[in-house]
Amino acid sequence: MSKVCEVCGRGPKYGNRVSHAHNVTARRWEINLQKVHALVQGAPKRIRVCTSCIKSDKVQKVA
Repeated sequence: MSKVCEVCGRGPKYGNRVSHAHNVTARRWEINLQKVHALVQGAPKRIRVCTSCIKSDKVQKVA
């Protein structure tokens, strides 16, 4: 299961973890996904949406 928002398509960002001795290892920043009951084309459906889409009302939640 991929860590991608089903509304905006945003996924994880990649970078490096850098220690005090400047040892570099790969890491990734995961986005904050939530499972939400939302209206998708007029029908209720459970989708995985990032919290920024929920806050900005890009998703119409089902009560």
